[in-house]
Amino acid sequence: MTAEIQKKIDELEAEYARTQKNKATSYHLGTIKAKLAKLRSELINGPGGKSAGTKNAERGFDVTKSGDTRVGLVGFPSVGKSTLLTTLTGTRSEAAAYEFTTLTCIPGTMKYKGARIQVLDLPGIIEGAAEGKGRGRQVISTARTCNMILIVLDAAKPVTHKKIIESELFGFGIRINQSPPNVKLVKKDSGGIDYQEMCPQSKGMNADVARLVLKEYKIPCATVTIREDITVDQFIDVIEGNRAYIPVLYVFNKIDCLTIEELDILDQMPNYVPISSQHSWNIEELLEEIWTRCNMLRIYTKPKGQQPDYDEPVILHVEKAPTVETFCNRLHKSIMSQFSHAQVWGRSAKHQPQRCGKDHVLMDEDIVQIVKKVG
Repeated sequence: MTAEIQKKIDELEAEYARTQKNKATSYHLGTIKAKLAKLRSELINGPGGKSAGTKNAERGFDVTKSGDTRVGLVGFPSVGKSTLLTTLTGTRSEAAAYEFTTLTCIPGTMKYKGARIQVLDLPGIIEGAAEGKGRGRQVISTARTCNMILIVLDAAKPVTHKKIIESELFGFGIRINQSPPNVKLVKKDSGGIDYQEMCPQSKGMNADVARLVLKEYKIPCATVTIREDITVDQFIDVIEGNRAYIPVLYVFNKIDCLTIEELDILDQMPNYVPISSQHSWNIEELLEEIWTRCNMLRIYTKPKGQQPDYDEPVILHVEKAPTVETFCNRLHKSIMSQFSHAQVWGRSAKHQPQRCGKDHVLMDEDIVQIVKKVG
């Protein structure tokens, strides 16, 4: 079954490669892309291809989520992931001169700016990981659960390794450093396809392509509202509905083996940090980048008549609407039933303190005092 699907994928990829790219062939190319996406989904998830993970034992490593955010270390074998985990967290992960030293997921926790960050040292992946080679599915399934992925690369090895890892993550439904497309798709029982564009489309999307792709996914009736300029691939991602949009940072390890000229060339690459985990070089910049890209806020609590607690801040994430209500629920679910108002000091307050309701949006390093109902 798998060989049959792979053969169909190879045939479609060959057809896509030999087809000229212009306006006349855009409908045909859109259909090929939709068929490819469906077949790849079936190859990973089994018939139907609906689940984001796998339907067999390769569902990922069982690691309890702890701390305020989770960061995964992904990379080829012997690039220094285990040494980096030990440097960051102090957790002992076996490191040796041979490949595949780490055979399971090793978790560790580090503390930075009051936040507890869980770091996962995942086994090295190889080319073909998304199809299951070298326990690749288990590794990438676990990577999908992370708030951020660090792709660890050996600075002395070819940069083509970066492309291979990106391709494997893409094949498993992980979209690197992207945000979900601003597209609304609502399935209906009748009425055909209602297609609306709120802005001009310059990347190949139009009503006919949308109808062809939806037909391939057996969706005869739907309302499609597109609010940004997107590609056909992004539209397919919206239909699939199981993509993970995760920030990624490229960590070039073992920079002690490079010359200054080689480092200058690497420096032109976006989203990258050069380090040496063995010598603990540039680790502070790496931690600062992790903090920035995970979009975390520190909110300090202040009991009535006491000084604020600056040692143990409550960590909130920007993308999850950091309101006073979110802050209360992070402390305890029962607080909102007795909530009257909050006194807020900091950048989000118009004056110090400001009396706020549950919908007030907090900012980094705000101080909050919760006032409960009387009686």
